[in-house]
Amino acid sequence: MDLNDFINGFAKQFDETDISDIRSETLFQNLEEWSSLTALSIIAFLKIEYNKTITAKEIRSCATVKDLFELISSK
Repeated sequence: MDLNDFINGFAKQFDETDISDIRSETLFQNLEEWSSLTALSIIAFLKIEYNKTITAKEIRSCATVKDLFELISSK
């Protein structure tokens, strides 16, 4: 699993946020577009692309995109 590929896939879950605004250090829950619906999209993305299951609680425990990547990498 590659961090850059993960970031690109993660960024595609946002409709209105420019992909270039999302980097490894981005505090994704602070993005204006972040919502419970976006969280569900992220959960689906991780299941489909990486065959990893994650809960909303686990997402909330991550501050940055890299934190989420590291969590998924460890599963």
